[in-house]
Amino acid sequence: MMKARRSVRRPGRADAGAHWISYSDMMASLLLVFVLAVCYSVYQYYNMLEIKTKQLNEQAAELERQTIVLAQREEEVEALNVTLMGKEEELHQIQIQLDRQEDQLKAAQTALTVKEGELEALQLTLNEQSDRLSASQLLIESQQAELAQQKAKIDALIGVRTEIIQTLSYALGRAGLNAAVDPNTGAIVLEGSILFDTASSEISDEGKAFLNSFLPAYLNVLLNDEYQGFVAEIVIEGHADTTGTYARNIDYASDRAKKVAKYCLEEVPNLNPSQKALLEKLLTVSSRSSADPILNWDGTENKIASRRVVFKFGMKDTEMIGELNSILSGEDH
Repeated sequence: MMKARRSVRRPGRADAGAHWISYSDMMASLLLVFVLAVCYSVYQYYNMLEIKTKQLNEQAAELERQTIVLAQREEEVEALNVTLMGKEEELHQIQIQLDRQEDQLKAAQTALTVKEGELEALQLTLNEQSDRLSASQLLIESQQAELAQQKAKIDALIGVRTEIIQTLSYALGRAGLNAAVDPNTGAIVLEGSILFDTASSEISDEGKAFLNSFLPAYLNVLLNDEYQGFVAEIVIEGHADTTGTYARNIDYASDRAKKVAKYCLEEVPNLNPSQKALLEKLLTVSSRSSADPILNWDGTENKIASRRVVFKFGMKDTEMIGELNSILSGEDH
């Protein structure tokens, strides 16, 4: 192409030099522009490198700070983990305690249920006992009323006994009989010498005469209309001294008491049929053998006084006292 261009125009030498000068200037300008561009690019690169370096340093510093913070956070997290593990252990121990307390609560609930059952049974028993107590209270009130009635009767009977004893003493004294009446019991002791001969169980004539006077006076008091309803029994009791054996003396004392009883029932005059019938119904014979000897002031036995026959009478207050004891003991009567 240069050849063709040259063929067209053949510049002159001056034009050729100018042409190469323009071309070189242009190339120099381009080179300068390129250098400037390169310098600007290098400048921009280093400027950008400085900025990036600065940013990287800042980022590195921030990263280091964040690393420190992160390390601190990790330490805090580790501490929290340790604390959490401790709390988990505490929670585990608390759970164990709660389970134990729950078991204890269940056991207590079971025991409470058992106690409630026992309490209910006790309440039923208490109700039954309360009902029984009410019934017992009614029975006690009834028995107290009956007791008051019996006591009134006994008081009346005690007064009657005292009155009978006084009347007997007066009647025997008026009849001129030497027979003392015990002021407390009404017993009348007849010495053996009055009724029997010595060493004999047969009633003497003197004894028969005494009984003929004594028995009507005695029965006129005990069996009169005023007192006979209160008299429960008449007892003829034989006694012996301590001579011989106790078994022999049982027969001896009994034999004398029986002889007196038989004479009173069959031979004493001046007794009407009603008195005899009542005497047969009320009379009892007993033997005390030598169980109750009479002693002298010095403690020796008075054998004559020990051989005796005792007339006693029993009041119906004895039966009523038995009824009274039955009431107090809660027995039926």
